[in-house]
Amino acid sequence: MPGTPQALSVRDVHKSYGTHEVLRGVSLTLAPGTLAGLVGENGAGKTTLLRILCGQIAADAGEVEHLGALGYCPQDTVLNDFLTVEQHVRYFRSAYGLDTVDRAEELIEELHFAEYRHTRVDALSGGTRQKLNLTLALMHDPQVLLLDEPYQGFDWETYLRFWDLAAGLRDRGRCVLVVSHLAWDTERLDELHRLRDGVAARWEPGRGTTAGSGAAR
Repeated sequence: MPGTPQALSVRDVHKSYGTHEVLRGVSLTLAPGTLAGLVGENGAGKTTLLRILCGQIAADAGEVEHLGALGYCPQDTVLNDFLTVEQHVRYFRSAYGLDTVDRAEELIEELHFAEYRHTRVDALSGGTRQKLNLTLALMHDPQVLLLDEPYQGFDWETYLRFWDLAAGLRDRGRCVLVVSHLAWDTERLDELHRLRDGVAARWEPGRGTTAGSGAAR
């Protein structure tokens, strides 16, 4: 509908490192209640774009706006090896200013790692570390979620559970952007975008980009 606020709006974003132009005018809009994918080869600029979207670095030009709170799950976990799962949850509760950790507890149960609440991170498997990483990104129930290879290290059962979780968030009106270097399970997505040659375009594998995709012209 015209005039409906977008959950995430990216307009003509540029970023260079020295003489190397990584992003050459990325434009992308996502509505609330959308489960979207963004794919691109290694070196396409996905990490740079994500860091701009979450405010870690500034774009050289362009604008980024998002509706409500933002959640960001980086590919590299943001964990301390010497803290337990429960200590991480308490720390992030304070950082987010939350009254309770109820949402974190729901996610721990949903992702099936409650038995590790009192285990230090350095004793966790890679998959369980990633479950905690995802929980910390979602525990404040953000309106916009940026997930960078969020299922890395998951076994098949947990991988399927992740997609159920993502669909549930979408159904609650959240905007979820899953970033990957490969187009996995595209049938689970409402829309798919491809980052290539410094711009993003809506993409249907096997059919190329689509007209009016939001790529900069």
